[in-house]
Amino acid sequence: MSYDPKTDRYPYPEYTDQHYIDAVNYNRELFDKDYPYVDNSKGFRFKQSLVHVLLNVIVFPVARIRLGLRIKGKENIKNNKELLQNGAITCSNHIHYWDYISIMRAVRPEHPYVISWAPNITNKSGKLVRLVGGIPIPGTDTAASVVFMKTVKGTLDNKGWIQIYAEGSMWEYYYPIRPFKMGIGYIACLTDKPVLPMAFSYRKPNLIRRKIFRQIALLTLTIGEPIVPDDSLPRKERETALVRNCHDAVCHLAGIDPKENKYPPIYDHSRKIDY
Repeated sequence: MSYDPKTDRYPYPEYTDQHYIDAVNYNRELFDKDYPYVDNSKGFRFKQSLVHVLLNVIVFPVARIRLGLRIKGKENIKNNKELLQNGAITCSNHIHYWDYISIMRAVRPEHPYVISWAPNITNKSGKLVRLVGGIPIPGTDTAASVVFMKTVKGTLDNKGWIQIYAEGSMWEYYYPIRPFKMGIGYIACLTDKPVLPMAFSYRKPNLIRRKIFRQIALLTLTIGEPIVPDDSLPRKERETALVRNCHDAVCHLAGIDPKENKYPPIYDHSRKIDY
């Protein structure tokens, strides 16, 4: 079993998919049917290319040092290159502001997109989130949701990669793997793309990191074997089976026996468990 930080520094909400970070809107972007969920304009692409250079030269090395980041299992990408080359979904637990940076570093030279909570795009760092691949989830606008889903499908059909945080929200340094929402099963089965499971686990920091830098834990990102939809099952059963398999895989990769994990694999208005 891996190290459990068991911190009380963060106000984990009642429901396992809820957010607790400040959702102040700093701009008035409207995520409707006309919004470019993936911006393919030349100007935006140029700025993205500059950001990717900065990521490789500055951000990735800083993240490795600051997080104590170790990446394991990269051979599972190399050994499944043929399966993954036509597009893939990555999936992990969501436990840090910088965990997407860690995932980008792990899968390079791929440049994955990430399905993002809308306030992450409308807050003060929203433009940067967009430049590193953020695709905002629209609200209750049906027409916007249709365009959003077409964009996600089109990205995967065009051999792109998309990161999905199936837990639905970020809980910093949380140890158990929270229930997964069905969206990842729906998207994977709709596009018939493999899911590459990953998991963040924790290591106890040394005395200097704990006392001087107030660091709660060091991070290890472990990459697993791809999971493919089971075409022998009816559609709904296929989606459910894929979500369960992904949840089990993330648990294993995090060093947790799925049978001993505190939560069920599929979200059903699941509430936080104190342990």
